[in-house]
Amino acid sequence: MTNSNHVSAPLEGLRLLDLGRYQAGPRCALMFARMGAEVIKVEALTGDESRKNGPTVRGQSAYWVQYNSGKKSLAINLRTDEGKELLRDLVKVSDFFLQNFRPGTIEVMGFGYEKLKEINPGIIMLNISAYGQYGPLKDRVGFDPIGQAMGGLMAQTGFPDGPPIRTFFPLIDRITSLHATIGALAALREREISGEGQTIDVCLADTGFTVNEIPISAYLGNEYVTPREGNGRGTGGTYKTRDGWVIMAATNEAMWIRVCEALDKPEWLEDPRFETRATRSENHEALEEGLSEWYAARTTKEAVDHLGSRDVPCAPVNTVEQAAKEEHLHEREIMMEIPDPVAGTMWVTGKSIKFGRTPMVVHPTPTVGQHTKEILSDILDYSDDRIQALVDKDVVAVN
Repeated sequence: MTNSNHVSAPLEGLRLLDLGRYQAGPRCALMFARMGAEVIKVEALTGDESRKNGPTVRGQSAYWVQYNSGKKSLAINLRTDEGKELLRDLVKVSDFFLQNFRPGTIEVMGFGYEKLKEINPGIIMLNISAYGQYGPLKDRVGFDPIGQAMGGLMAQTGFPDGPPIRTFFPLIDRITSLHATIGALAALREREISGEGQTIDVCLADTGFTVNEIPISAYLGNEYVTPREGNGRGTGGTYKTRDGWVIMAATNEAMWIRVCEALDKPEWLEDPRFETRATRSENHEALEEGLSEWYAARTTKEAVDHLGSRDVPCAPVNTVEQAAKEEHLHEREIMMEIPDPVAGTMWVTGKSIKFGRTPMVVHPTPTVGQHTKEILSDILDYSDDRIQALVDKDVVAVN
């Protein structure tokens, strides 16, 4: 474990070993890297398989850089005894050990929690999987869509007369990674009291149920089935403008009054069909006729500016191209351009959390084995001769 009297990032001085693959695991490790922890990406001698995932920008995988920028690359052959010994040496001086293999695999590799805590009682192990480390489905494999499907989210997404719809982006992976991050930080806090590490168990299936928690709660409570509404309706729906689409999210009573005032429709406030949220939902067709007419006469910008200035929650339904050009995205550094060893520069997710004193840090993505020699020399104090011997025997790769 590293220590520093001067801390310039929230998690500076902590070290995480990242054996994650694809998204949920690596994205958790990415959060640690952004908050200043030293994150060591443990990958094969030929590199992590997701380095080849598309889309690409000037030969560089946009997929790879999003989840691995700011990490250090250790290229190692964990099928060798010497490779395993090297990783055990790193466990001794690390705070977190992250893996998202199928349950049981990490034990076969020799790095189950019982082994890890023998080496380092303070180690916090993050286990991220499809169905969890225990339970009726733990041995099955799965990816993001299984969480969306099992938890009922897909059945709620889309229009009433259409098929189930999954989200385009891997929502379940992203939220699972945040569950892992939150759990790891809580375990770190508890370790300050007990002096001991522990395991964290999060999975895609669990996340799928949590994102649909309100409809599930309603059904378990009194078998109420939440209706499928597509993009919503009435003052909580989407509307076509002259050049695009707008979504409005004004469903409570105070916002309903603002909508009527903004659209110059005082008669709506006197109409018993629109008196409450429930009656507005029941009579949404009559309400939507007037709303659609108002939006159709305006551009997206005109509609959003008019309603937004009157405290009506609304936003343009951006295309990817439009989203990429949003001023908010750039001024708040949600995406940031960084140097890249392959593409020259790449845009990556940046400062998703705004710390007032110790900000997030965003660094380039490593090449395969870029930091192998540094890690073995500076952290483990291996001699140059020992490092070269490991290279010669294909235990590690340096770049």
